[in-house]
Amino acid sequence: MEIQSAFNSGVQGLQQATQAADQAAADIVAGTTAAQEADVVNQAPESNEQTVPDLNQSIVDLKVAEHQAKAATEVIKTADDSLGTLLDVTA
Repeated sequence: MEIQSAFNSGVQGLQQATQAADQAAADIVAGTTAAQEADVVNQAPESNEQTVPDLNQSIVDLKVAEHQAKAATEVIKTADDSLGTLLDVTA
């Protein structure tokens, strides 16, 4: 694998993790806002239970995005270390 390819893979992974985290955060806000609006309208508790699994899934998705970002960061660091090693060897 080329070092440029490794950098690109790391950057793409980081971008995807950022997008996933943004989406999960937006879903969490939407879920909590819907639950608060339901409390204001005094709806039956059964309707509030529908938002709870979505909120749980959004929290899990946010955590997955965090690990994805950490993994992408490690790929970038490894490519950087490899490039540094190659430069040291050729110098």
